[in-house]
Amino acid sequence: MRFTLEVFVFAILRAMELLTILNHCYRHRGFVYRRARFGPDKKSIEVDVQPRAGSAALCSGCHQPAPGYDHLPERRFEFIPLWGLLVFFLYRMRRVQCRNCGVVVEQVPWSDGKHQSTKAHMLFLARWARKLSWKETAESFHTSWDRVRDAVEYVVDWGLAHRTLESIRAIGVDEIQYAKGHKYLTLVYQIDQGITRLLWVGKERTIESFQGFFALIGDALASQIEFVCSDMWKPYLDVIRDKCSQALHILDRFHIVAKMNKALDEVRAGESRKLAREGYEPLLKKSRWCVLKRKENLTDKQQHRLRDLLRYNLQTVRAYLLKEDFQQFWDYNSPHWAGRFLDFWCHQTMRSRIEPMKKIARTLRTHRTLLLNYFKARKQFSSGVVEGLNNKAKVTMRRSYGFRTFRVLELALYHSLGKLPEPELTHEFF
Repeated sequence: MRFTLEVFVFAILRAMELLTILNHCYRHRGFVYRRARFGPDKKSIEVDVQPRAGSAALCSGCHQPAPGYDHLPERRFEFIPLWGLLVFFLYRMRRVQCRNCGVVVEQVPWSDGKHQSTKAHMLFLARWARKLSWKETAESFHTSWDRVRDAVEYVVDWGLAHRTLESIRAIGVDEIQYAKGHKYLTLVYQIDQGITRLLWVGKERTIESFQGFFALIGDALASQIEFVCSDMWKPYLDVIRDKCSQALHILDRFHIVAKMNKALDEVRAGESRKLAREGYEPLLKKSRWCVLKRKENLTDKQQHRLRDLLRYNLQTVRAYLLKEDFQQFWDYNSPHWAGRFLDFWCHQTMRSRIEPMKKIARTLRTHRTLLLNYFKARKQFSSGVVEGLNNKAKVTMRRSYGFRTFRVLELALYHSLGKLPEPELTHEFF
């Protein structure tokens, strides 16, 4: 079977010369493809590249033409695989005598720096690495994990250097855990209408990491931000107040609901233990998700269980009713009437004598102004987009079972969520 494939490929190469295809799809000014042949192992194709007669080499430092100095030993540059066969460009790099930079290696248009892959091959691997794990990409195209990492790093670095940050109107900031031992990442997203992308990855959940984002964009761009979505973590609030004082700061709806559910679950668990100690019937047994889930998501069995539970005068039931009442807050459109409802709900909750719920009410009172900013922004911006992007970030990490270093994780996140521009090629190979 292998012999048949090699005969087939050889016939194709003879019928339409590989050099003709390369000249059509991947032509470089000042260089010519001389000869294509099978490698010694018959599992690869080698293509000789030579400088065109009379063409001047370019200095890799200042990118200006310079006279030749000498030649280095032959180097191999990996190209996109063809019919399951690896393809390599073979070229002897020239050193040039540059007036500005001295004796340096020339710049070649198909590769960058000391990379052993062509730009086309790196872009090819990087695009597949967005769909597959890096290990699967390396195995599929008979290369190494390190080669895939280098390809992603090249594409990400190029994209970060060429992306535009002038039109950022709304941002969202949140953190995700990326390793055991309370190791977090601070992620900043652009959440404008029509474009959502990752802007910044900061190591650890600290004031310094968040300030690193504003150091990146500068004061001029920070002053143009109109909306900021975040949770109630005080360091985030302080940095936003300092760097984006003109922006409308919108608190994270998702975390408010999560805190309320946590308080309700605390009430349920405490009351369940109290009933057990006093010898009463275990009324709250297997009731956790009946009170935490939204009504429309309850199963038939959970609906019947909740209906039975609501007949009892329990703290859990009163806390549940307070939680359900608060959902009306998000239905308002007017900041004024939303504020009136919030004040009434907090007043009722403070009289409930249910301490976890009273703690929530005190928190909401403290951040009343920021809560009402959600309505001043006409509900256009919320943390729902941020949580969705966080889930994608977690999928990126889970797909590769985690990453060993922060740098590799940073590259993977920018590559998956950054929507970065990519280097342009003369031909789309995929």
